[in-house]
Amino acid sequence: MPHRNTLHEVLTAVFQVRTVPAGDNREDGEELCVLLWQRALDPQRGAWALPGGILRDDEDLTTSARRQLAEKVDVREVAHLEQLSVFSDPQRVPGVRLIASTFLGLVPLDADPDLPADTAWHPVSALPPTAFDHGVVVEHARTRLAAKLSYTNIAFALAPDEFAMSTLREIYCAALGYQVDATNLQRVLGRRGVLTATGTTAPSGKSGGRPPALYRFAESRLRVTDEFAALRPPT
Repeated sequence: MPHRNTLHEVLTAVFQVRTVPAGDNREDGEELCVLLWQRALDPQRGAWALPGGILRDDEDLTTSARRQLAEKVDVREVAHLEQLSVFSDPQRVPGVRLIASTFLGLVPLDADPDLPADTAWHPVSALPPTAFDHGVVVEHARTRLAAKLSYTNIAFALAPDEFAMSTLREIYCAALGYQVDATNLQRVLGRRGVLTATGTTAPSGKSGGRPPALYRFAESRLRVTDEFAALRPPT
């Protein structure tokens, strides 16, 4: 059946590294999580969905993405937001044809948005049943983030303003999905001029020991640091 109308929606996969309690096939620790809200109406009532909605005639895509985040899930600040891809399969949702422009959004580790009751963070590695093609969008966003962690400074948008290298390592491990050596990470990022030492230290942990040095990202905007670099899992 031909479509009489075509609408355009904007969806955003918002990621944050969060501490997640142990669960099925998962130990307690830091995980890359995505923000989802639970649909209250058909079709697919009860399925978890990415925040988004219909593009208005008087707004561009980025403005719409920020508005939808504020209105739907009360997230008004993201440290980084970029357009991801377009999903245009005529059958991606039932009824009127709906083309989706998707975005990747990042929230720092220490941010704690006040979420509505129907909204929650979910580990990307253990997504609940998602609406339509939203799970595919999340996977595209995860792949984009992992790639950019190799050749840009995009981790600034996931990290607190100041951090120990152990914290930054946890962020990289969670976002990439595999273990990263802290010493090697510090060496690589230092060589690229991505990190700046603050000259201060964090309090020692419960086990004591030398207080860890604190760092910050030299810039809080995206830039390419090594266009040919590629982080890979340990062999």
